[in-house]
Amino acid sequence: MAEMAMNSSDDRPVMICCAVTGSAADTPRKNPAVPVSPEAIANSALEAAEAGAAIVHIHVRDPKTAAPSMEQGLYEEVVSRIRQRNADVVLNLTTGAGARFVPGEPEPRTAGPGTTLATPEVRTRHILALRPEICSLDMGSMNMGNQVFVNTPSHLEAMARAAAEAGVVPELEVFEAGHVRLAVDMIRRGVLRGPGVFQICLGVSWGQPATTGAMAYMRSLLPEGAPWFAFGISAHQFPMAAQAVLLGGNVRVGLEDNIYLERGKLAPGNGALVEKASAIIRLLGRRVATTAEARTMLGLPGR
Repeated sequence: MAEMAMNSSDDRPVMICCAVTGSAADTPRKNPAVPVSPEAIANSALEAAEAGAAIVHIHVRDPKTAAPSMEQGLYEEVVSRIRQRNADVVLNLTTGAGARFVPGEPEPRTAGPGTTLATPEVRTRHILALRPEICSLDMGSMNMGNQVFVNTPSHLEAMARAAAEAGVVPELEVFEAGHVRLAVDMIRRGVLRGPGVFQICLGVSWGQPATTGAMAYMRSLLPEGAPWFAFGISAHQFPMAAQAVLLGGNVRVGLEDNIYLERGKLAPGNGALVEKASAIIRLLGRRVATTAEARTMLGLPGR
């Protein structure tokens, strides 16, 4: 993939994934457009699909507190609401919930407030029950703000097996180079099916920065022929979207990663972010992939 031609003659359509709400506890307070209830999350996902997103990436939140949730019933309601109105959009459900550890005080071996650590079985039970086309799989551990994001190889292997059992394609989220190396090793050992679908995550503290060099380096480590997406958080969202197109990748935008449409202007919804990403893709001489094209590119069955 590192030798892929990057020029205007490449007529491959560019896929857009929209990350609809995420798990940051404070974003609904900062931007009321961040959806919280299952109905609002589903409506926002449908709005993103209408604007051109072939894939919607779903977290759920407690409707009463807006806090991130792992409640299976919330996932069930979101998926049902989306599928009632759009049978084609590709669903990507997170498995990232249940990976946070905060050392306790004064005993760091005791989990402190904010810890969400859960077993692989709990983190994938909604995947087995709902069988979306895709589920995210965070390919390693890292410091994330003042917390530790814990994804051990043994847990990742168990989650990969659960996804395979459900017939779900893992989207391999990589925040630093070691995450790519672990994914490549799991593909080599047959734990994951190659070449894999990758999401390059940039600008998250303390992973790879949201720079051209970091994206190009991460891309250079991917298996040959692996489809990949990339995103940058906050102000880096749209520059990194353009960079992903130029480097031969696909684009992720959404209120999970960025709550602004432009400097000082809050995004009115996920649809507006997808529309801006679509405009960037077209300005760079490319076109936005339809849902049917995205399914073909990702090796997913049609609906």
